[in-house]
Amino acid sequence: MAKTPFLERIQQRPLVFDGAMGTMLYTRGVFINTCYDELNLTRPELVRGIHGEYAAAGADVIETNSFGANRVKLKAHGLSDKVVAINRAAAQLARDVADDDTYVAGSVGPCMRMRQMWQDSYADEFRAAFLEQMTALAEGGVDVIYLETFDHLHELALAAAVARTLGLPVFTSFTVSPVGETIVGREIEDVVATLERDANVDGIGINCGVGPQQAYDAVERALPLTRKPFVVMPNAGMPRAVDGRTIYMTSPEYFTSYAKKFIELGVRGIGGCCGTTPQHIQVAAKAVKSLSGVKQHIQIKDYTRTDVKVQPIPMAQKSRLAAKLARGEKVTSVELLPPKSIDLTKTIERVRLCHARGVDCINIPDGPRASARVSPMVTSVKILEEVGIEPVLHYCCRDRNLIGMQSDLLGGYVAGLRNFLIITGDPPKMGDYPDATGVFDVDSIGLTLVAHNLNNGRDIGGNPVDPPTGVLIGVGANPCALSLDHEVERYFKKLDAGAEFAVTQPIFDPDALFRFLDRVEKYRRKIPVIAGVWPLISFKNAEFMRNEVPGVVVPDAIMERMSRCTTKEDGIKVGVEIARESAARIGDRVAGFQVSAPLGRVEIALEVLGL
Repeated sequence: MAKTPFLERIQQRPLVFDGAMGTMLYTRGVFINTCYDELNLTRPELVRGIHGEYAAAGADVIETNSFGANRVKLKAHGLSDKVVAINRAAAQLARDVADDDTYVAGSVGPCMRMRQMWQDSYADEFRAAFLEQMTALAEGGVDVIYLETFDHLHELALAAAVARTLGLPVFTSFTVSPVGETIVGREIEDVVATLERDANVDGIGINCGVGPQQAYDAVERALPLTRKPFVVMPNAGMPRAVDGRTIYMTSPEYFTSYAKKFIELGVRGIGGCCGTTPQHIQVAAKAVKSLSGVKQHIQIKDYTRTDVKVQPIPMAQKSRLAAKLARGEKVTSVELLPPKSIDLTKTIERVRLCHARGVDCINIPDGPRASARVSPMVTSVKILEEVGIEPVLHYCCRDRNLIGMQSDLLGGYVAGLRNFLIITGDPPKMGDYPDATGVFDVDSIGLTLVAHNLNNGRDIGGNPVDPPTGVLIGVGANPCALSLDHEVERYFKKLDAGAEFAVTQPIFDPDALFRFLDRVEKYRRKIPVIAGVWPLISFKNAEFMRNEVPGVVVPDAIMERMSRCTTKEDGIKVGVEIARESAARIGDRVAGFQVSAPLGRVEIALEVLGL
C-alpha cells in the first residue's frame, strides 16, 4: 500500500517530529567547531544511530542532518564542492531508519548568518545554493522540504519559491524571541500573515529561539491567522551555562505537558529543537498519540438508521436519575474515588451518609489520572447492592479494546448499572505507570455511539440485541478547554452520537461555563448539563488543580483567596464558600451539581450542596 502523502497525512491528524540533532552530536563528543553536516559522510553510523533513536522514540517525521548543508555555509569549512554528496547522504541516512509510516523531512536552513541584513544582491547566489541543496535532498528521497530557523522573510520566500519547483510539499519555520518577534523585529502576526498569502508555502511553523512556554504564547497569537497546518518545535527551555557547558533544563515531562497543549490548540505537528532528546520525544509521542484527534480510532457505524425492530427504552424510564433529568428537576451527585485497597468499608459508609442526606447518585471515576484502584464497575455494583443509591459509572476508553468495552456495557447493565458517563480518559503516562499503554480503540464519541446502538438493539457488528439495553448515556464537557471551538465541535458530535446528559469539569470560572452554554444551547439538540464542583481545601490543592488536572482552570482571584488561608480549617471553610458561590451563580443554567469529596470527606461535599 502506498504511503499517504505527507500533506494529506498531517491534515488528517497531528504528527510528532523528532528532536535536536546538534544537541545529540554534541553529547556524543563531537566538538562545536566541527561541520555537523559533513558527518553524513565521515561518521554516517553516528548520524544514522541518532535518527534511529528518534524513530524508536515514536517520531513520525525524521529530519535530515542537513541544516547548514548549502554552498554558502559549507564554504567556511572548505566543503562547498561536497554539497550534493552531503545532502544525498543526509536523506539516505534518515531514509534508512524510516519505516512505511515514517516521513523524512529535508532540513534546509538559511544561507544568511544570524543578524545579517538582507540585500537584494544576495538573491541570485542564494537561489542557486538552495536549488543545489534541495535538489540533492529530493533525489535522496525526502518527503517534504522543511525550511527552518529563518529570520528574514525575503530569504524565506526565496527558499520557498525554489522548493516549490521540486514538486514536494514546502513547510516554512521561523524563529521568534520570547516577546514574539523575529530577530529583526518583525512581529509574529506579520510573518504568519505573509506566509499565509504565499502560494509556495504549504505549512507554517516556529522553531528554536524559545522554550515551550514562550512558544505557546506565540502559537496562541499565530494560529488564528492561518488555515495552513502549523508545526511547533521549541527548544527544551532556555539554555543555561553549567560548568562551562550549555545545558537545557526542561524535563521530558514538562516538555510533554506543552506538547499536549499545542495539539489541543490546533497545532498539526510537534517536535523539538535545541536541547531536546529522544527521551523528550518518547514521552511526548506517547502522550500526544493517545489524545483524541491524534490516534486513529475504529469507526463506529450508526445502526439506528437501519431497520431496527426493537422498541428503545424512553429516557425517563431508564433510571431514577434519568427520570429526574427528564422532568427538569435539579439533581445532586457526590463523586467518590474507588479505594486503592480491597476494603470497601469506608466507601460504603460514606455512600450511606450521602444517601441518608438525600443525594440522588454517587459518581465513581474510572482510573482518575490513570491510576489503579478497585474496579469502578465492581465498586458501583457493590454500592447499588449494599446501599441502594444509584451510581453513575465513569467509563473511559483507555484500558480496554472495543470488544471488551461493549462487553462491559452489556455486563454492567445486567448487574443493574444504568447510568454511564463515557469519557476518553487520561493517557497512562499522566498517571502512576509510565510504561503502561493505552488502547483507545475509540474515543468518547465512538463509545457513545456504541452505547446508543446497544440501546437501539444493535451491537458493534450490527447484530441484534433483543431486548436492548437502557443505558442513560452521559458525556464529559470542558467549558475551559484551551480551544473552545474544538471542544464545542466535539460536544456536538457527542450529541449526534446519542448523548443524553453531560457533566462538566470542575467549574471555578462561571463566566467560562456561561460562554460554553451560550454556544451549545443553540444546537439543534440539547441535553441536561450537570456542573462539576470541586471544593478546594488548601492553597496547595488549588495549585494542584490549576497545574496538574487537565481541563481545569482556577482563576487568579481564587488562587489569591486560597493563599490567604493560614490553617487547614480555614482552607476548607474558604473552599466551601467559593464552591457555594459558584454553584449559586450557575444554578439557573444547569441541571444540577456533581460535587467532589476531597480526600473522601463527603461531609465537605454535602456542605456545598446544603444537605
